[in-house]
Amino acid sequence: MPLTDVFIRSLKPLEKPYKHFDGGGLHIHVTPNGSKLWRMSYRFDGKGKLLSFGEYPTVSLKDAREKREEAKKLLAQGIDPSVWKKQEKAARRIAQRDTFENIAREWYDTRTVHLTERYRHNLLRRFENHVFPKIGKTPITQLEISDILDVVKPVEQEGHVATARFILQSISQIFRYAVLSGRARHNIASDLQGVLRPVQSSHRATITNTAEVGELLRRIDAYEGYFPQLCALKLAPLVFTRPVELLGAEWKEFDLGAREWRIPAERMKMKRPHIVPLSEQALVIIKELETITGGGRYLFPAARDPEKHIKGVRIFVALRSLGYTKDELCFHGFRAMASTLLNERGYNRDWIERQLAHCPRDSVRAAYNYAEYLPERRRMMQEWADYLTSLKNNEGKNDE
Repeated sequence: MPLTDVFIRSLKPLEKPYKHFDGGGLHIHVTPNGSKLWRMSYRFDGKGKLLSFGEYPTVSLKDAREKREEAKKLLAQGIDPSVWKKQEKAARRIAQRDTFENIAREWYDTRTVHLTERYRHNLLRRFENHVFPKIGKTPITQLEISDILDVVKPVEQEGHVATARFILQSISQIFRYAVLSGRARHNIASDLQGVLRPVQSSHRATITNTAEVGELLRRIDAYEGYFPQLCALKLAPLVFTRPVELLGAEWKEFDLGAREWRIPAERMKMKRPHIVPLSEQALVIIKELETITGGGRYLFPAARDPEKHIKGVRIFVALRSLGYTKDELCFHGFRAMASTLLNERGYNRDWIERQLAHCPRDSVRAAYNYAEYLPERRRMMQEWADYLTSLKNNEGKNDE
């Protein structure tokens, strides 16, 4: 006889467990401590088996009957309901573990350690602001293309196109990591290539007209500010490293006898060591500076605190005092100047790119190639310094 709620509520515990059937193997199992448990008896492959559905009244009579019907459908398909239930439970556990945020943080901890702390900080901040609140708690296998669009499109619509593209690229890298580690089948973010507007290119403010380059070098020579700051300005076009690499230069990195500046990996953007061959002109500046700051840690110590180095804002102010607006020349513009003019003068592009510390995509090659083309780069850097000297002295071929 089918069970009713009134009957189930009336059941009292006895010294031994007992049960009452509802039909189709479903029954209520009453324990001596008063628990009323839903169970279903069934046979699979000729063996008697038992399936649990939970406790009454948390699982109602109606719920228990629906679970029985679901189990019967599985049996009709030749599926053992107990095995299916265990697999579903395991899948839920994996889904809870493999949320997008959990995998993203794992990727961040393992795949970005070679990047600078500033880059990693900005990356994590963008994900915490724009990505995790929307899709962080979702299992990565349940995400759809529309979910990714809901993350990046609002950022793009706010006018932050570069940030939106950066976020989409990072999401794609996380999906690829999940695929390689067996926790996703497909990188759905890769299907969104071209969905965002292109970034309007904004080149670093620089000077490439040779007559104007000569004028710039003469203005730098005439600068009457803080001496280490003057030396940084003079060296910038000769070594064309990144501003933070130049301003943070330490005396221990220099071998003046070998005419080399070896920047350690931890100070480089891509965390790989870099060699800067020093021209005769650069050596003159450095040796003169050595008499002033050689007893300290930094080539360019801050005026008020020698334990710290000059900050980029001081160079920004110096360039403004020389008469250049931010749209005409920035500190980073010395790199663009060297790249443009060296290419125009026909130097091997690989030599230039290596000297700019633009690492190849092949990470294995990049890990060992910091000395690549070193003889050629030594010659190029000296010839470049000689060319700048000729422009400063009005001896070079100036653009009309």
